[in-house]
Amino acid sequence: MSEYESLHFHSVSFTGLAPGTRLIVLGAVHGNETCGTQAIRRVIAEIESGQLGIVAGSVTFVPVTNPLAYARHQRMGDRNLNRNLVPTDTPAEFEDRIANWLCPLLAQHNVLLDLHSFHTAGEPFVMLGPDDNQGTLEPFARSKEETALALRLGVHRFVDGWLDTYAAGVARRLAAGASAREADVHYGVGTTEYMRAHGGIALTLECGQHDDPAAPQVAWRAIHNALAHLRLTAEPVPAPVTATEALRLYQVVDRTHADDRFDRDWASFDRVRAGERIGMRHDGTPVDADRDGYIVFPNPNALPGQEWFYLAKQSARV
Repeated sequence: MSEYESLHFHSVSFTGLAPGTRLIVLGAVHGNETCGTQAIRRVIAEIESGQLGIVAGSVTFVPVTNPLAYARHQRMGDRNLNRNLVPTDTPAEFEDRIANWLCPLLAQHNVLLDLHSFHTAGEPFVMLGPDDNQGTLEPFARSKEETALALRLGVHRFVDGWLDTYAAGVARRLAAGASAREADVHYGVGTTEYMRAHGGIALTLECGQHDDPAAPQVAWRAIHNALAHLRLTAEPVPAPVTATEALRLYQVVDRTHADDRFDRDWASFDRVRAGERIGMRHDGTPVDADRDGYIVFPNPNALPGQEWFYLAKQSARV
């Protein structure tokens, strides 16, 4: 039996007696990010035991979205599931097979909560979609609803600008002669972008560092708050958080060589000052911050040609 043949896809759905929102909650889109898996299984047990009731609408839980990566205890199976997410008639990688199952499932819902964690230390945060716009990259008309949900997940930091920044990175890769995949803006489309493109609202909640024992609790609280905010349960509706911090991604920096290295152990949202040294290319070229801001998603283990870190600036979005 091949490794693929031992795997399967699994979701659990609950439907209330009254009509309402159709929510889907994902865990382990990346196989080493298990806080969402733990929280989802805890909430499923609460519903099945009668501790928590779904009174309206429906909720679908996917505890392990990428079973191959999860079985391997690593971020990816054959590739990053949260890139180039689209059904295909010619699946070549295991993540293509996931997409053929997952994308139709996402399209059956109108709200997505995707639970993740990150490589280095840092505080939890929510990734927002774009402002309302009629552009060609990611047109959207539901940012008010999306932001209202984000403010009730229980964390205080909010980040946007993902696909715009990714598209700018794609343009740079094209100019440098990158491969067709990495130079395609659609490669930046993941679960939330797919959901918005099909009429829904979608949030990624980064619950903390992968092994932070507090991360599953952050994910669990967010699920409860989302269910209450959307009136799927009879729990008290959560108030929006206060003392918020909003940041906007504006630049992605790729790792170009295996010997590119950081100057120190960066954590997401560490402050950087204009001109501050962030790292060094393999040939001795310095990589410096171009302005005051923050480093986000630093990945010292990034593969050459892939995202090494992002830079963010303050925003008035939230």
